Amino acid sequence: MSFRIGLVGLCTSHPQSWVPVIRDLTARKLVDTEVVAAWDSGETREAGFAKTFCKEHQIAQPVDRIEDMLELVDGVIVHTANWDRHLEQAAPFVNAGKSVLIDKPMVGNLRDANQLRDWAKQGARITGGSSLRFNYEVGQYLAKPVSERGTVHTAFAGCGTDEFNYGIHAYALLACLMGPGVRSVRYLGASGQKHVQVTWSDGRVGLLSVGQQAWIPFYITAVTDKGVSQITTDNTILYRSLLEATLPYLTGKEKNPPLPMDQLLEPELTAMAARMSWLSGGGEVFLTDLRQDDPGYDGAQFAIEYRRARMGG
Repeated sequence: MSFRIGLVGLCTSHPQSWVPVIRDLTARKLVDTEVVAAWDSGETREAGFAKTFCKEHQIAQPVDRIEDMLELVDGVIVHTANWDRHLEQAAPFVNAGKSVLIDKPMVGNLRDANQLRDWAKQGARITGGSSLRFNYEVGQYLAKPVSERGTVHTAFAGCGTDEFNYGIHAYALLACLMGPGVRSVRYLGASGQKHVQVTWSDGRVGLLSVGQQAWIPFYITAVTDKGVSQITTDNTILYRSLLEATLPYLTGKEKNPPLPMDQLLEPELTAMAARMSWLSGGGEVFLTDLRQDDPGYDGAQFAIEYRRARMGG
């Protein structure tokens, strides 16, 4: 029997873009899945959108309440634009022993990050994050012998649109290249976008440019002891890279997650530290300085702005 997936939150373009990829990966026998249900909060869409979405994408069950999905699915993908509601919407499925994939940004504050850590320690099957954390092109670059490419000691990455909802992709792309172990973050200033320095525990450095401006492609430059490489991403296969990495674990085909929870959350934690740094005038913020009582990035405000951009008013 196919693993039954439900979609929670239809706010963004991701659900409609991911469904064909999920079906293709099933056709190619990477996994055996079926998208069987969908629910939407109405936070950024018109009332009743789940029915319209399911009809357009040949999904059997639009549901009015999240709880109505519990008996229909084996796992869910949480796509909701308001990241502050991700855990609230994931909790019924976690508590029922279902698998959960949380779209980026997974969380916007330390309190929610710690809840994900706790769930993972308790054995919950949870994964997710930005597609750029599993980027094909960076993976191909890292697969080259170190004797050929050298050891990366400095990197520069960025993207446009905003500081967190989209900006998280830049943090994830940097993490894909440099790996885990971020020690601290410092806001350097701005020239059109915010510039952030990320320092790893072993002294390696990444520089990020994120913030509001027109959409620009994801980019990353790797500097090694042997040369400089500009790595470009193919945006037509970004979602596939994430789903190929995460669906085998989500469905139980793989026992171990593609990344442990601490590593999976590090881009979000790095972004939280960047926010603290620019709010404090550019002081160095260690990841260990993050606080449970800090509100972090405001998911509700982002959802309001997202709805206004889509629907007006």
